[in-house]
Amino acid sequence: MAASDSPTEGGDRAGVLLYYKYAPVPDLPSLVRFYDSNCRSLALLGRVRIAPDGVNVTVGGSMPSLEKHIAAVKSMILFEGTDFKLASCDHPSDDRIARECGFTSLSIRVVKELVTFRSDPLLDSPKVCNAGRHLSAVEFHSVLHDAGNNLESQAQNQFVLLDARNLYETRIGKFQATNVETLDPKIRQYSDLPSWIDKHSEKLHGKHILMYCTGGIRCETASAYIRSKGAGFENVFQLFGGIQRYLEQFPDGGYFKGKNFVFDHRVSVGSQDDVIGSCLLCGSSFDDYSSRCRCNYCRMLVLVCYDCQAIAGRKYVCELCQRNGKGSKPMMLRENELHEELSSDSLEAAEITNGTFPGVTTLTQTDMTYANNHLRKLRILCLHGFRQNASSFKGRTSSLAKKLKDMVEFVFVDAPHQLPLIYQLRPSEPDLLSEQTTDAPSSFQQSLPPTMNCKKRFAWLIDPNSNSLEEQGWRMADVPFNPLQYQQQTYGFEVSYYYLKDVILRMGPFDGILGFSQGAAMTALFCQQQQKCCSVMDFRFAILCSGFSAISRDPSKESIRCPSLHCFGNSQGQDRQIANQASRELADMFEEECSIVIEHDMGHIIPTRSPYLDQMKEFLRRFI
Repeated sequence: MAASDSPTEGGDRAGVLLYYKYAPVPDLPSLVRFYDSNCRSLALLGRVRIAPDGVNVTVGGSMPSLEKHIAAVKSMILFEGTDFKLASCDHPSDDRIARECGFTSLSIRVVKELVTFRSDPLLDSPKVCNAGRHLSAVEFHSVLHDAGNNLESQAQNQFVLLDARNLYETRIGKFQATNVETLDPKIRQYSDLPSWIDKHSEKLHGKHILMYCTGGIRCETASAYIRSKGAGFENVFQLFGGIQRYLEQFPDGGYFKGKNFVFDHRVSVGSQDDVIGSCLLCGSSFDDYSSRCRCNYCRMLVLVCYDCQAIAGRKYVCELCQRNGKGSKPMMLRENELHEELSSDSLEAAEITNGTFPGVTTLTQTDMTYANNHLRKLRILCLHGFRQNASSFKGRTSSLAKKLKDMVEFVFVDAPHQLPLIYQLRPSEPDLLSEQTTDAPSSFQQSLPPTMNCKKRFAWLIDPNSNSLEEQGWRMADVPFNPLQYQQQTYGFEVSYYYLKDVILRMGPFDGILGFSQGAAMTALFCQQQQKCCSVMDFRFAILCSGFSAISRDPSKESIRCPSLHCFGNSQGQDRQIANQASRELADMFEEECSIVIEHDMGHIIPTRSPYLDQMKEFLRRFI
């Protein structure tokens, strides 16, 4: 695969461009407009992330278009010295891969930071000005070569290699060199790296630390974090341009064994003959992620060979979930691991079953009782949908509450805007829509439902032209049900906001907030308002189900930094009330790096079966 730092003859061949730049951005809206105009005019697809401290870009298109984009960006002083990684490649061979990698549309977003180093958005990341020293691919290779050929005992273990990537990336390729230990943190996501560094600082103290990642951006923050620890952590070096630049310099792989995982439709790059990965199920040599097989619990990518994929009904459980006791026959915790495991993955005790495995012991009933009694449940405030109430929403979520009873306590409240009860003529009755006067036939008046024993209906947002607050009893529907009626409910946020603040004061504190349909729209607005006017949010996380955005998305606005889970119907039209695109636009309001999206085929509901429930549990465990 050819790669270039400057315009080359590319014809109409497709290409992928990656680059990042850490530098203060003086005018965020202006830069957003530039990328929107430039990328759309050149038909570029992919991801553009703009933060106050820089830009991170991964886009694809024709090679001539990408070269024109580079020329335009280079003309801006902000990008002086930027390393543009341009590679020619084939067009995406699989629509699913293109969609998962973000190459079916152009996404431009303003974010708090280019890569999320901490899962808690309220904690600041280390400044990249304190990052480790950059080593070119040749310098990096030379250090590894010298270390491997130095037989003096005092030089042994002087260097360590630290892989700053996620587990699934390291499973198909990593650096290996004689006399240099390679440290693989085995993390599920980048924001888990700081805690790994804290727990294993003795492996880094006093060493020359050689860090690497895919393209270099993750090493910037991670190396700065290590150096911030002070004496004994000064000697941190990072591979400039990452593995991608190294493989360009050493096409045979050099000290890098296997393939480099990339976050675009190429999936991985490197020698096709150098395979170090293995199938999760049978252990055979395999390293192809093109099938996009994922763990049934945490949804992390896993390697499953073609033969094992052909076996219907097989369950995929990644090694991290296996380590935490998940699967049909989970491993038991050793007695001396009980406390540590319950601290990090508290609810695993509830999923452990009896069984006999070599070298491990089962939890006793006393251990199980102790674990369950010492778990603090998460308190979640629940916001119902339009024309619902707390009671009806509690009933609709009873199955979910039952399956999450060991980890969650749901609290339900009515919205502040009371709505009239709506009556619609039955098909068998005369069409009286034109006779809505006091002279209506008595037979029609007698057919109205009784007002007693009718549960009130509420809303978080209402129609600006509505006088529903003053209406009582039943009202005939003006028109048949309109599935897009939710788009008209845009008024009343201020009343609902201060109403919720009072609820939190009287009934809180709460760990999180869950909103369904219009409740999800209100949840987003509430979090956005808190971020705008408060230094600390009332909720640690938000769950938004079958939601939509009640306001137009402005790409120049700062993303909502609250960790979020978005659960909604897929694009196959299963949710007939809220379109898939509407829910996606709501998810786009939140910071991508600390949000999770679950698409299902269950319609306008909150699904309670696997794998959707398992993904929700995995999200909630982060906050226990």
